[in-house]
Amino acid sequence: MQRRTLSAASRLAGFLTRTLGGDAGAGLILMAVAAAAIVVANSPLAHAYHAMLHDPLPGSPIARLPTLHHWINDALMAVFFFTVGLEIKREVLAGALADPARRRLPVLAAAAGMAAPALVFLLFAAGQADLHRGWAIPAATDIAFALGVLGLLGRRLPPSLRLFLLTVAIVDDLGAVAIIALFYTAQIAAGWLVASLVLLAGMAILGALRVGRPLPYVLLAAALWYCMLHSGVHATVAGVLAALTIPLRPDRSGDSLLLRLEHALVPWNGYLIVPLFGFANAGVSLAGLGLSDLLAPLPLAIAAGLFLGKQVGIFGAILLAERLGLARPPEGASRLQLWGLALLCGIGFTMSLFIGALAFPAHPALVEQAKLGVLAGSLLSALAGYLVLRLAPPMRGA
Repeated sequence: MQRRTLSAASRLAGFLTRTLGGDAGAGLILMAVAAAAIVVANSPLAHAYHAMLHDPLPGSPIARLPTLHHWINDALMAVFFFTVGLEIKREVLAGALADPARRRLPVLAAAAGMAAPALVFLLFAAGQADLHRGWAIPAATDIAFALGVLGLLGRRLPPSLRLFLLTVAIVDDLGAVAIIALFYTAQIAAGWLVASLVLLAGMAILGALRVGRPLPYVLLAAALWYCMLHSGVHATVAGVLAALTIPLRPDRSGDSLLLRLEHALVPWNGYLIVPLFGFANAGVSLAGLGLSDLLAPLPLAIAAGLFLGKQVGIFGAILLAERLGLARPPEGASRLQLWGLALLCGIGFTMSLFIGALAFPAHPALVEQAKLGVLAGSLLSALAGYLVLRLAPPMRGA
């Protein structure tokens, strides 16, 4: 009996290690955390949950970060954006985006996959001028969720699909950062912004000199984040800008500071920072929720943007690029599989929730409505994408 128990435990441990260690791992954890946040927000612990996140901290060292929620969204997420910046630089200089021919289709698909959801949002929110600031909420794809769903399908899909999803998501992340910097910036404080630029120039000089020790970059990046926090530009933008100064070229020992930092930070992102952000931001009350609430202008516009806009934009861009001879679709992938992938890109959890909070900072009720739209659109996209990819036959000859 004991031997059977140990054998079952061993098989379970092996399954969890294989699952959580692969592409599906971070996505599954994020799904579990999002579900936990919704459960807690609709339980007797709801008051304690909101108080923990939104009540002023007894002694916050930075006045602009008075609550735990602020520290998670403005400080921890800067580390997330720093890691995103490292990945973007590596892919542009030495990865899938380094070859103009290979990056053409992902760039076109990502651009169309951001524009179409925004247009769908504005179409559904027509006549609601107070909601127009939310146009970018459905424009982003959550790479952890999407790769998690893709990972659940195992080896049924050609490897080219995963690479295509990764490159589209990287371009998508870059576009989302640009949107945050350009469209969700508060009133600029010139002195703090100048100080930010001076610090960024200092980091760029370190990178040009190929300084291989991380400490100088970390100190300047922390100062850059602090100045950006007070400048009016959202502080998380500092993370991406700082990352772009980190040298990728191997040093005399054949090592690269960028690769070392990325390798060190990716697990912290996937297994701590993003799940913590999800738990802090996905908790929406469903008490008394009816169909009329889900069909309210803001949730409906966001859900439609994610579910309809993403698939139309990305799948349409793939077909149009192929028809015009601009780029070839991913090798070994059928049209049905490409459509399923476009559906998965409608999962907009992390970045969509983040932009939703930026779009309506003075209207908590609209932020809660935005969460409903993000969760509904992302769930529809995940289920539909999974079913299409699960049922799609492999491409003939692949």
